[in-house]
Amino acid sequence: MTPLLMFAALFVLVFAGIPVAFSLIIVAVGFGFTVFGDLIFLQLYGPLLHTASNFVLAAIPLFIFMGAVLERSGIAKRLFQALQLWLGGLPGGLALSTIAMCAIFAAASGVVGAVEIVVGLMAIPAMTRARYKNDLIAGTICAGGSLGTIIPPSVIVVVYASIAQLSIGQLFAASILPGLLMVAFFVGYVLLRSVLKPEDAPPLPAEDRELPLQHKLRITVTAMLPPLALIILVLGSLLAGAASATEAAAVGAAGTLLLTLTFRELSFKLILDSLGVTLRVTSMIMLIVAGGTMFTSIFAVTGGGNLVRDTVAMVGYGNAGVIAFFLLVVFFAGFVLDWVSIVLIFIPIFSPIVKSAGIDPIWFAMLVLVVIQTSYLTPPMAPSIFYLRSIAPRSMTYGQMYRGVLPFVAAQMLVLVVILVFPGIATWLPSILVGL
Repeated sequence: MTPLLMFAALFVLVFAGIPVAFSLIIVAVGFGFTVFGDLIFLQLYGPLLHTASNFVLAAIPLFIFMGAVLERSGIAKRLFQALQLWLGGLPGGLALSTIAMCAIFAAASGVVGAVEIVVGLMAIPAMTRARYKNDLIAGTICAGGSLGTIIPPSVIVVVYASIAQLSIGQLFAASILPGLLMVAFFVGYVLLRSVLKPEDAPPLPAEDRELPLQHKLRITVTAMLPPLALIILVLGSLLAGAASATEAAAVGAAGTLLLTLTFRELSFKLILDSLGVTLRVTSMIMLIVAGGTMFTSIFAVTGGGNLVRDTVAMVGYGNAGVIAFFLLVVFFAGFVLDWVSIVLIFIPIFSPIVKSAGIDPIWFAMLVLVVIQTSYLTPPMAPSIFYLRSIAPRSMTYGQMYRGVLPFVAAQMLVLVVILVFPGIATWLPSILVGL
């Protein structure tokens, strides 16, 4: 009964407007006191020390710093212009450019908010001028931004790997094909809608993209090579086993500064602003990590593990029932909790059961990450909607935003089904890449 009361108390505090991190800590301390009395703080010291001394988590501020610097530099603007030159003439060309831009930027930064805001600030005016429908604009930007969840290097993967005690390199490798599949499904929807309803997404006028081939190639090389080089530096060093996740993140952060310096855009203000964003976001994530660790430790002590195992046994249907039950829990939790809270609360509970059931933890991790990606688009939490609202014109309503993301949520569910039916999509690359 106590574990259920812990969750009930947690949701009451969250709905009352108390930040998730503080809600987790209050519930952990309150219920822990009923078990350990005055020794509760000594009991919670162990989980906190383990979290604070986890070297893997040091990659988080470095990846966030990469995204913050890219957000403030001109690299993203040049990349978007280059993509428009090649894709603008296709049906829904600007939407396709936006998705491609989000995919590349996600692979260079791994932070959802940074991806969506940077791309949105460029894509919204361009698509509005081209008379795109508001719901398609909103859905494309929100869904494109959510790619930062699954396309490596992703901050979410770093936290997940740390909590589930999995190899970050293996999880990054496992997320490459699902990430590409997600991009393909998003592109497929945009193309289908643009062909069936050309008035919703007209192609870019020829005069806006007609340039001499030599000029096009020069723009493309100068715009696309820097972020691609950054991606290769980060992922290549990690997947080849030449660097740990933290070292690869440091390489990426240094590479981002070097690129910004090369384009003569590095300034003291840019560094100061980027460090400020890094400090705020990292502090938020790490406070939730600490609170989540405290919550799950008390949950386990009060019999939470047995409760989950009994519930899974009651559901039945073997491993399929286990996976379905856990994914449904994550999906519905995504309505009200952010990704950090979901990973910190549920993964420590699920992981031992998944491993004892003989389910491939890498495959299961990819399923969970896809479901977490839907949480960025599903109300009432829907962080991507709120990111978009902060930069969208007043003419774009919440109703248009929510209608716009629904087809992309369906595409995410299709990706989930494909990975369920063909596990090799998630497990093949980790099995063949060396150095992991």
